[in-house]
Amino acid sequence: MSAPARRMLSPALMTLLLGASFLVGVVRAAPAYAATCGGKTGINVVVDFTRLGGKVRVGCDHKKPANGLAALKRAGFTYTFVPRIPGLVCTINKRPRRCNGAPARAYWSYWHARPHGKWIYSNMGAGEYHPQPGSVQGWAFGNGKPPKISPP
Repeated sequence: MSAPARRMLSPALMTLLLGASFLVGVVRAAPAYAATCGGKTGINVVVDFTRLGGKVRVGCDHKKPANGLAALKRAGFTYTFVPRIPGLVCTINKRPRRCNGAPARAYWSYWHARPHGKWIYSNMGAGEYHPQPGSVQGWAFGNGKPPKISPP
């Protein structure tokens, strides 16, 4: 909207228009939940790439996975392990670009939650954990903080 047109509008109408355009932007900016599972049979998998310059992505494993790694893969993500440390995830969808060896300041942390609940840091590796149908699995790159979105 041009500056002369803004001056002709009342402050209340301008606030309403700006608020409406902000809300439209929020609706368009929230596609992360678009891939969530419906019902109580699938496993939602949230992967937070924001510390790597990306976005939060959500996928769905429609079957009961053998473990958290199987859920990650069937939800549409790829992963690699830290060389010579099988079971410790180093990259998801080739991010970070080069495996950094998973130092304490930047690694893929693994989380669990109930739908719309709170993230709980996993005390088990994803290869050992058996997610229940209807649960949410989360991955976030960084220093051990949960994904930036609430569990779907």
